[in-house]
Amino acid sequence: MSRSDWFDGPQGPDGGGPRPDDGDGGGAPAPRATRRRSPLVPTLVVLGALALVAGLAADVVTDVWWYDSVGFRSVFVTELTTKVVIFLVSALLTAGAVGASLYLAYRTRPIYVPVTQAQQVLEQYRQAIEPLRRIALFAVPAILGLLVASGSIGAWRTYLLWANRQEFGVQDPQFGMDVGFFTFTLPWLEFLVSFFTVLLVLTFLAAAFTHYVYGGLQLPGRGPSTRAAYIHLGVLGALVALVRAGSYWLERYSQSTNQGSLLTGITYTDANAVLPTKAILSVAAVMCAGFFLAAIWSRSWRLPIIGVGLLVVTAIVAGTAYPALIQQLRVRPSEKSLEAEYLGRNIEATSAAFGLDRVSRVQQPTPPEEPDTTELADRAEGIPGVRVIDPNVVSQSFRQLEGDRDFYAFPDTLDVDRYSIDGQMSDAVVAVREINLDGLPDNQRNWINDHTVYTHGYGFYGAYGNRRTSEGDPVFFESGERSMLGEYQPRIYFGELSPEYSVVGQPEGEGDREFDYPAGSDGEVSVQNTYDEDGGVAIGSFFRRAMYALKYREANFLLSDAVNSESRILDHRTPKERVERVAPWLQLDGNIYPAVVDGRVQWIVDGFTTSANYPNSRLLDLAEATSDSVAQRSNVVQVRSGEVNYIRNSVKATVDAYDGSVRLYAWNTDDPMLRAWDQAFPGSVEPLSEISGDLMSHIRYPQDLLKVQRELLTEYHVTDPGDFYSNSDRWRVPTDPGQEDVPVDTPVVFQTIALPGEENPSFSITSPFVPNSNSESGREILRGLLAVNADAGNEQGQPAEGYGSLRLLELGAQTPPGPGQVINQIKNSTTRSQNPNEPLNLAQYITNNSGGGKQLRYGNLLAFPLQGQMFYVQPIFVQASSGAGSFPQNKITVALYGTNVAWGDTVDQAITGLFGEGTEGDGGGQPDQPAPDEPAPDQPDQPDQPPSGTVQQQLAAAIAEIQAAYADGQEALSSGDFAAYGEAQQRLADAVARAQELSGQLGGGAVPVPEQSASPAAAGSG
Repeated sequence: MSRSDWFDGPQGPDGGGPRPDDGDGGGAPAPRATRRRSPLVPTLVVLGALALVAGLAADVVTDVWWYDSVGFRSVFVTELTTKVVIFLVSALLTAGAVGASLYLAYRTRPIYVPVTQAQQVLEQYRQAIEPLRRIALFAVPAILGLLVASGSIGAWRTYLLWANRQEFGVQDPQFGMDVGFFTFTLPWLEFLVSFFTVLLVLTFLAAAFTHYVYGGLQLPGRGPSTRAAYIHLGVLGALVALVRAGSYWLERYSQSTNQGSLLTGITYTDANAVLPTKAILSVAAVMCAGFFLAAIWSRSWRLPIIGVGLLVVTAIVAGTAYPALIQQLRVRPSEKSLEAEYLGRNIEATSAAFGLDRVSRVQQPTPPEEPDTTELADRAEGIPGVRVIDPNVVSQSFRQLEGDRDFYAFPDTLDVDRYSIDGQMSDAVVAVREINLDGLPDNQRNWINDHTVYTHGYGFYGAYGNRRTSEGDPVFFESGERSMLGEYQPRIYFGELSPEYSVVGQPEGEGDREFDYPAGSDGEVSVQNTYDEDGGVAIGSFFRRAMYALKYREANFLLSDAVNSESRILDHRTPKERVERVAPWLQLDGNIYPAVVDGRVQWIVDGFTTSANYPNSRLLDLAEATSDSVAQRSNVVQVRSGEVNYIRNSVKATVDAYDGSVRLYAWNTDDPMLRAWDQAFPGSVEPLSEISGDLMSHIRYPQDLLKVQRELLTEYHVTDPGDFYSNSDRWRVPTDPGQEDVPVDTPVVFQTIALPGEENPSFSITSPFVPNSNSESGREILRGLLAVNADAGNEQGQPAEGYGSLRLLELGAQTPPGPGQVINQIKNSTTRSQNPNEPLNLAQYITNNSGGGKQLRYGNLLAFPLQGQMFYVQPIFVQASSGAGSFPQNKITVALYGTNVAWGDTVDQAITGLFGEGTEGDGGGQPDQPAPDEPAPDQPDQPDQPPSGTVQQQLAAAIAEIQAAYADGQEALSSGDFAAYGEAQQRLADAVARAQELSGQLGGGAVPVPEQSASPAAAGSG
């Protein structure tokens, strides 16, 4: 049988043509009727393909226009070019290698195939494959190439970091190599190894399949394989083994970021067992490659099979069993001493990678035996601006007081900033009023209204952090009715709640179309506006409108008269999305905040450079570390994702709320990651010197970075390897005591604070620590307080000297209450209010305002070290009902020092109740501020003035006083304090008389009186 006989199908008896027809007719077969195919299916396929191509083209073209509009076209080009090159190279290499392997195996197929039962079975497969062979020769490599290339695109960041690699100037202690090798070079080498492993395995399988199907490769005992098969598969097998050898060698370095049960990085077992066995396996893989090459001359698969078997056995015995034995028999009995060196490396690397090496430790001084209450009062009153307005609580207050229309909205989590008001720096709770299309009635929801009329929000709103009205509402210094910040552009076209896109702009002389803000005394007059800057993309031409019609699947871009020659489209409008698009190499802080900067509302965004390849540093899950009670319930504060073991706040970004312009500023110029990305995207990051003084005054420390650092400090506040191993002093972030339904971490808190030894308080972010639940019998006492200076100053291009300094207050042997215990003290306190008109004690007040449709919420718990103890301030908010128009009000503030509790309407009242009057007058607390439309509240003339309100309210207060007096009397009686018992009895009698009088006014019956003991003597005689 000739070569053509085998591959070109059956021939006639004479070998010269097809076999004659064996039918009875003996003549040519009758022509078969042909059926015309419908053109519908091919037409639909072509149209679908054209639509797909047009959609992809529209996406690319509109992206180019968008990047042009913000001045970052080079970022788009660099990213797209890198992805395309990686895709094409991966696809071509894979398709070329697989295709060449298929073709070579087919071309070198044997001319004669042994006649065996197995070959007879394969003959059927060959006949089935033959009609599709030519198509498969191109289709299979193309499909595999596309699949491999699709998975390779994600390596574009890895490639750019390798291509622009930098040095850290720090050496890894195990290998003596610069950290930059692990963060920049090693990930790219690992990608190449994995890519070539996949490519060569696919190529080997394609060759083996083809050789086997066409008879070149025989199974053992079924005949010899062809020399071509030995050469082809031997070379490919050797290449696979060599790549595997490289993989084993690189895995030695990868152990530096291996996550173990004890630590991240190299352990004693790794250094003394895993690293040597990885080297042995690498050598064994090279030997295995030699066995594959030897098969070319030996004409036997025995050596390659033995080589692969030995490699597998070596991997199991040397790579797995031997390290396990070392760990079990050598390390476990002496783990603390043997791992001390490696724990020390881990502690040092983690501290350097996360900035914990900058933490300065402060010891809480021993409290005096007899505190000077006057001095305590002076110091408490001297705390500047104790913030009682909680940004996580008062969003609904902003909406109800300043919303004006239902289609205006504030985010559910507001922000804390600082502003100079009347020459004095004040903490402020701020937000912008954004457009909310969901607030429009259903009959007004259409494309014109959604995208051309209601295009933007209006107004920046700020409230004093330490002031409240007499009703407990925020006191605004910046709102729709008053402005203390001077002239600025108030329109919010780019915000956290902005619609997907808006079409703005009108020809000169045309009427304004966009709703701007309500005016008039009743707000019924609508002021219109036309966008007049260059933000967004011009879509005046038909081609541009057509591209956006394709992008958004919206015909109105072509049909509506609202889209004209001067129209511009504003899309990708959230600050987060805009920064992510121009800096795809950054991780962003979940809390983005607005500020009035140089006459514009700017969104300030913190950007992080991160890596998961810093040797020996702890791997941390960002989602777990940055999640807290605020992030869990907020629609704007977002949780980060991914694992990192290196992080730097390297970039500060701003997004203009009016024109959408984005600016990136280099904040940490010493960061090698930033230098690498700046080299990859030249010109995208501006120097620090470009930050104006006004912008600098609003820059603060990133909340997510502090959350990451506090999570690590729960363990890494211990720096001695032996103590770290014992884990006897592990801390945890306390759960938010105000979230009783789901245990989540307490949020970080902005406050102005001075730790012991510091003369001047600084604007800081703080977070407490309590013992881990497995230690100290689960007591939630305070073990530490982390504070970071968040004040960047106001000098252009120069952050303040103390900015970013981390201070850790360690309580040592002291046991002040933690947040959970503080809330428990508050809930159970029978202390009377400093407001003489309040008849209830604190526990009764909380109970009375926690049910019956009312909702009681705890604000930020503020902690201040004061004369060796902790001074706590807890604002409490009450929401009268769950109705649509209800909102929380700061009704009372509680102060605690040690076991003492005091409360009142204001901070000053609480401090006075706790320490008495100081000598320096009002300080941190602020008296009630009159609401904008109300007179200043009158103070009562007599301390025993009866409570105000309706008769029903006065009766309820009297009954509550009866219960309180009875409880106080019973407590005094049980402790033998007969003087207190007599006072309680007098209070009880007065309250009963008052209640009976009020009940008579309502026409009611007798008031029930609790049953009393006969007398103190009788009670005591028992």
